[in-house]
Amino acid sequence: MVDFLGVSSHLLKIMDDRITEFVRGLRTAGVRVSLAEGLDAFRAIQLLGVQDRVQFRESLRTTLVKEEADFDVFDRLFPLYFTGGDIPLQDASAELNDDELNSLNEALSGMDDQMKQLLEWLTSGDAPSAEELEALAQAMSERRRDSSRKEMWVTRDMLNALGFDKLEETMMQLMQKLQEMGMRPEAIEQLLGITRQNAETMRDRIAEMVGLEVQRERAEKSGNGLGEGAADPFEDDIMNRPFDQLSEFDTDQLRTEVRRLVQQLRTRAALRRKRDRVGKFDPKATIRANQRYGGVPIELKFKQKKQKPSLIFLVDVSGSMERIVEFLLRFMHQLDDQVGKVRIFTYYADLQELDPKISELVARNEVVDAFYLLRRVHPYRPYSTDLGRGLQTFFDQHLFTVDQRSTVVFLGDGRNNYKNPRTDLVKELQRRAKRLIWLNPEAQHKWRYDDSDMGQYARWCDNVHIVQNLAQLSNAIDRLLVA
Repeated sequence: MVDFLGVSSHLLKIMDDRITEFVRGLRTAGVRVSLAEGLDAFRAIQLLGVQDRVQFRESLRTTLVKEEADFDVFDRLFPLYFTGGDIPLQDASAELNDDELNSLNEALSGMDDQMKQLLEWLTSGDAPSAEELEALAQAMSERRRDSSRKEMWVTRDMLNALGFDKLEETMMQLMQKLQEMGMRPEAIEQLLGITRQNAETMRDRIAEMVGLEVQRERAEKSGNGLGEGAADPFEDDIMNRPFDQLSEFDTDQLRTEVRRLVQQLRTRAALRRKRDRVGKFDPKATIRANQRYGGVPIELKFKQKKQKPSLIFLVDVSGSMERIVEFLLRFMHQLDDQVGKVRIFTYYADLQELDPKISELVARNEVVDAFYLLRRVHPYRPYSTDLGRGLQTFFDQHLFTVDQRSTVVFLGDGRNNYKNPRTDLVKELQRRAKRLIWLNPEAQHKWRYDDSDMGQYARWCDNVHIVQNLAQLSNAIDRLLVA
């Protein structure tokens, strides 16, 4: 059977299966794709076909992605699911005469089996089949089940298993041997160039195949990518790694992960609001409303709970806090629709209200520019953190922002370089606000040492949450969204 665009039903079935996997991969990565949007993608492909790769890609992008922030995820995953084997390996031996071809075969025969096989692939253009590479990728993936950088390490393992770690050295030895056997210099140079090009193409194929295999594994382990609390060992490992132990690679991974966490937090907040819509039973209002019935409670009255919280943040922006501050700003920028009001104040040597441009820059991944602006407001000087002074500035200029509907949130380690901690002002804030919460990246046992005043501050907090990693920070923010 062939459709009107000349595409066989067998090919369409393969593409349907691959699109289904792609949708699951997008969901696992935090992109919201509804059932209706998935069906739209299938209809678009049935109408437009799959021959034109650019048109095919734009059809999926248009039907599956709603927000500009998700385009990067789409662009990263698309080539993993729809590689198509665009670039074939070249046959370098086709340019050799019979004597040179015999010399090449003789030189290869003297190598160990691993390098002989690899160089035969690279010189003849006859690469291993997709099935062979996929089987090897699965085997290597099993060995790296708990790796926090799984794609990178599995790719490396596969390349090493095929002999790529010794390829350059072995190629030089091969070319030297061919030169000694009398092969023309121009033939050796051409053979070397094509072999290196084939090696690069094969590396790309393997990286794409590993990426797809790992992505499939993640999607399978997290259901369809939509389930609340769905677990992924890769994400769990990196999400529980302390902020101060993250590499730049890890940080980039977590920046992508924030979008998925935000969607989970939105879902939980919506469920809470749905449960709280009725409100708590109000006995006083019930008695008043039923006086006309002789006090018999016929009409029950309920206290309506405020749906969205009002948050005021006081954030330590000393050098050691930059990474956690970045992730806090990411969360709050993307959860802006889940709070009634939010104001963010930053403190170092003194306190200032945060310029909204800084949050916008962080949300656009322009983190360096964001902290450049922040450092213009809070110039870095060693041992200058002074929360006590910042609290006094807050009381002098911004105390009117705090009322009985406000949740005041401190983010900081509670260290003041032996300056006056002004715990009296923290106590007064706790009295004025609905709640006073502290998010601290240090473990509790460190609060007793050196210049830490956290033990004193904790006395006046309704809750203190340890936030040493992204998982803990996400859980703490989830609790803040409770009005």
